[in-house]
Amino acid sequence: MRRILILLLSCGLAAPAAARDVVMASAPEKMSVTVYRDPNRGNDAMNLSWLNGFALVSETRTVTLPAGESTIRFDNVAESMVAVSAIVTGLPGGTIEKNRNADVLSPAALVDGSLGNRVTITRTDPATGRETSERAKVMTRADGGIVLQTSAGYEAVRCAGIPEKLTFDRVPEGLSPNPVYTVDTRSESGGTYTVTLTYLASGFDWNAHYVATFAKAGLERERKLRLSAWLTVANGNGQSFADAELLAVAGKLEVRSDYRGLSRPPRGQPLRLTCYPIGSTAAGMPEGSILSPPPAPPPPPAMMAQEIVVTGARREMKAMADEAVSVMAIEEALGDLKLYRVPMAVTVAAKSQKQVAFLNLDSVEGELFHRADCSPDHGPREQLADVVMRSRNLEKNGLGRALPAGGVTVFEPSAYGPLLLAEDDVEDYAIGQEVEIGVSATSQVKVTCALGPRENPDDYDLYDGKVHALEATIVNGSAEAAEVEVRIGNPGQWELTKPSRKAAMQDGFRIIRVRVPAGGERKLAWTVRYPD
Repeated sequence: MRRILILLLSCGLAAPAAARDVVMASAPEKMSVTVYRDPNRGNDAMNLSWLNGFALVSETRTVTLPAGESTIRFDNVAESMVAVSAIVTGLPGGTIEKNRNADVLSPAALVDGSLGNRVTITRTDPATGRETSERAKVMTRADGGIVLQTSAGYEAVRCAGIPEKLTFDRVPEGLSPNPVYTVDTRSESGGTYTVTLTYLASGFDWNAHYVATFAKAGLERERKLRLSAWLTVANGNGQSFADAELLAVAGKLEVRSDYRGLSRPPRGQPLRLTCYPIGSTAAGMPEGSILSPPPAPPPPPAMMAQEIVVTGARREMKAMADEAVSVMAIEEALGDLKLYRVPMAVTVAAKSQKQVAFLNLDSVEGELFHRADCSPDHGPREQLADVVMRSRNLEKNGLGRALPAGGVTVFEPSAYGPLLLAEDDVEDYAIGQEVEIGVSATSQVKVTCALGPRENPDDYDLYDGKVHALEATIVNGSAEAAEVEVRIGNPGQWELTKPSRKAAMQDGFRIIRVRVPAGGERKLAWTVRYPD
């Protein structure tokens, strides 16, 4: 019986488990940021206030661990960090637990962390401007109001009608003005180690933009142009990544996770002080007697303009293309994707964009085509043909490079300097693919689409399952011959027969090609049927 009692006393006096020591990891000594495009954006411009791409961030830091268990704090990680994706390598004992700190330093967090502790309250006499200070004890949390205990009793902050301020002796443990990621680990003997923190973060995106400048003006078929390109990386986070290796991945990824929804950035809560100028909390209060809560904080400063170069400064874009580029992103293979690596360390600043050249081709050869659409879906109409330059992405044509999707600005030389011809979008083009660049929205080539001869002149229903005759009249009002392509329909939707000239396939459409002499006219005809 005595032995059992001693055992029970021993169990009752057992010391609680020791708290883990908190260790601050050093600032990043080496960093890389690999940016992936928003997979659902297509060719639309980046929405700088709502970036839905993401980045893979890798940080190398140094930690000095004590023997036993400890908690490592990684300060100033990306606010949009996807915590479930984080991996820490280089720790001798691995990881016990990982946490994404939800609280950052804010007025409300400062008050909540000081609950039960002493602060200094300073009051200013409105009549004399004299300040008086005294020590006080925080008795309540910040949600709804702050009650202090002073030598005179209890009082609510900012309810006396005079200017008041609180001064805190220290920042409560665990609060930081920056987002923090923590890892619990164990080290048998302690020591200094180099560790790598790798994680995904949302709020990034990048885009490509091309500047195409023709060697000379005109509408002749064989053309040459200079093609340069820039990649623009956008960072929507509130954190900067200094001296980082910057990479951009081109190509379409199948992303199933909602990284923006998984990131959930920490939010600093403001103070919401409530006073009771009439009545009491016990007896209630008249409607409308509560002081209004403070206004919402102003929105964060806007990011850079939607375009790097403002509309009135297109010449600056042209000048950038003409300058000798000293730093070019290097293209590398990444499986079926392409990787563009900036060859020097750069700073990916918070709420900003970074622009780097990645292409500079002096002599790209191609052919001009005039294109019109007389598909049955559009019905009879008159239109001006679009002008496009077409080439194959091969070295013999001055290309032979992967071309990521993006926008293109086209210039043509003139006696008054380069003139803006058009702005267009380009798809992702792999080596060997046919490349098209829109040159002009209109031209001197006019195409009229019409219904051919029919038994009933009032019969415009092309979806009745009957065979209908269609025709196109092409008029070339320019001083040079024009190569014209007329789309006559999607063969997967329409049965197309009896073309007056040999038909071909281009971009999934059945087309007819015809050369129209300067000042000349050509007619085309074919039949269609919409199958039941």
